[in-house]
Amino acid sequence: MEFKTGLKMSIAGLLAMTAWSAQADYQCSANPQDDVVIKPQTVQVVGASGNLLITPNGDVTLNGKQPTLSAKQRQEAIDYQAALRRDLPWIDQGATAHLEKGRVAMDKVIVEKLGSDSNVRNRLTTLNTQLKQQMNRIIEHRSDGLTYHYKAVDQVKEDGRRILEQSMGGVMQDSLNEMGVKQATSGGNPLQAVMGKSGRLTAGCAE
Repeated sequence: MEFKTGLKMSIAGLLAMTAWSAQADYQCSANPQDDVVIKPQTVQVVGASGNLLITPNGDVTLNGKQPTLSAKQRQEAIDYQAALRRDLPWIDQGATAHLEKGRVAMDKVIVEKLGSDSNVRNRLTTLNTQLKQQMNRIIEHRSDGLTYHYKAVDQVKEDGRRILEQSMGGVMQDSLNEMGVKQATSGGNPLQAVMGKSGRLTAGCAE
C-alpha cells in the first residue's frame, strides 16, 4: 500500500506540476477565461470579452467589427499579439520539458532498482504518451499553429487522474512481482529503496 501511494504521488505530482506550470505561465499573457488561436496571419482571442482578431500589423476586429484605433492602441495590439505568439509556444515547450524530466527521473529509478528490462518502463512510456496527449488538449497543435483551450484545463485534470488510476494496477503488479524476484535472489529490499527514491521525486515535484 505504501509503495502504491508513493509511486502514485510521484506521477500525480508530475502531472500536477505540469498542468499548474502551464496555467500559471499562461496567465501572464492572457485572461484564463479566453481561448487563443494562433495562426500565421492572425491571433484570435475568444472569451468573456467577445471575439477579438488581431493581425501582425495591428489591425483589430472585435465581434465582427473593425474599430478605429489610435496609434497607441494599434501598437498595443501589435505588442499583445506578438506576446501571445512568443509566450504560448514557450509555455507548451516548458510543459513538455517538465513532463519529460519527470519521466527520465522515474525511469532512472526503475532501471536502478528493477533493471533495464523491467516491464514497468514500458508502462511508464505508455503513461507518458497518454499525459502528452492530455496536454495537447489544452495547447493543441494544428497544421497552421497552436490553439489554447481554457475550458479543457479542468477536464484534463479529471481525465489525467483517471488515467493514473487505471495505469496503477499494472504498474503495481509488475513492480511487486519484479521486486519480489530481486529480493529473493539478492536478500535486499528494493521495495524500500524505490519508496525512498519515489518520495524524493514527489518532494521535488511539489517544490
